[in-house]
Amino acid sequence: MSDVLVLGGGPAALCMAAALADQGLSVALLAAHDLRQPWPNTYGIWGEELDALGLGPLLEHRWSDCVSYFGAGAVDPNSPANQPTPHRRDYGLFNRQALQSHWLAALERGGVELLQGTATALHVLEAEGLTALQTREGSTHQARLVVDATGHQPVLVQRPDEGPVAGQAAYGVIGRFSAPPVQPGQFVLMDYRCDHLSPEQRLEPPTFLYAMDLGDGRFFVEETSLALAPPVAYDVLQRRLQQRLAHRGIQVLEVEHEEFCLFPMNLPLPDLHQPVLGFGGAASMVHPASGYMVGALLRRAPAVAQAVAAALADPQASSAAVAASGWRALWPRELRRKHALYQFGLEKLMRFQEAQLRAFFATFFALPDPLWIGFLANTLPLPQLLLAMLQLFVRAPWSVRWGLIGMRGRELRLGLRLLWPVGG
Repeated sequence: MSDVLVLGGGPAALCMAAALADQGLSVALLAAHDLRQPWPNTYGIWGEELDALGLGPLLEHRWSDCVSYFGAGAVDPNSPANQPTPHRRDYGLFNRQALQSHWLAALERGGVELLQGTATALHVLEAEGLTALQTREGSTHQARLVVDATGHQPVLVQRPDEGPVAGQAAYGVIGRFSAPPVQPGQFVLMDYRCDHLSPEQRLEPPTFLYAMDLGDGRFFVEETSLALAPPVAYDVLQRRLQQRLAHRGIQVLEVEHEEFCLFPMNLPLPDLHQPVLGFGGAASMVHPASGYMVGALLRRAPAVAQAVAAALADPQASSAAVAASGWRALWPRELRRKHALYQFGLEKLMRFQEAQLRAFFATFFALPDPLWIGFLANTLPLPQLLLAMLQLFVRAPWSVRWGLIGMRGRELRLGLRLLWPVGG
């Protein structure tokens, strides 16, 4: 029997198991696959966000020339419609193997027991103050607390159904090209130029290019939809990427890796009163406005682990009581209010047409650097977050303001959660 049993084999599971072990708890980690199996997706983060955690060496690439394009695009490369918006911040791409090894080493140091199997059922043994977990393979594991970190479609964590979930979809290619798709040594966060699209296509849901120079003649280019319910189909994204490259006279010469990425952006918060604790995608930790999560895992895991350890110090504490302590640390009132505000904003952006989105982001990245970087990292206190949104509204053109003012669908309900957040 362990103090805590963590479910999952991705970044969230490894991060939480390592943080719990750092608290001196006995921890077991149950994964459905070999924990050393390579992770398929790429993970990006702003450089200073990782530097603050002392983990800068985990980056495989780091760019100082970071830009976006919010003009419509034009034949003349010197046209204002083609000019980049500089971000004045470093951006990094994790070395996935190094990040995985960093956490695996922490698990080994903490004596975490590694188990393989697929969880199927949970039973709370109230009299014993334990939780029993059954696996498809026929095993039963007991712990005082179970943490579900199995991803966006969790095995155990329950969340309310609040309607369609918007997904950020992307199709990308790592490879070699007939000409550089971005400037040498450059990272492009968002390229919303749309001069390669027909008038009819410009009425369809907008997409943007996320791209970077990986060095040695290799580039990563990815056509991305901010968020939509239902999400934009992969074949649409692939055609748009090919069309974008062809418009600039660029051919793909060699495909080293194709990436198909889809994750939910506006999942509702889980039930914060259930006897199992969630973490990562299972706990709706994806940033509803930016799609980032790894930075939040790294920042928030220690506080959650500390709260769990404090609750477990009481030998009479039930699994439900320990889980409740973890939920309170993971989703305190201010973070729940901020989550509602981010979801409210995403609902607005999903209704914007291509020209409105370009104007919105041009205004957003013209805000003072601490405001927009804190907004994207979810590190701003709520008053500063509200100040950032107010400044954006004041600076934005009227096409954007009208889009922000009107209330449609579930926007009013989400807005009210700023005052009365879910979970009490």
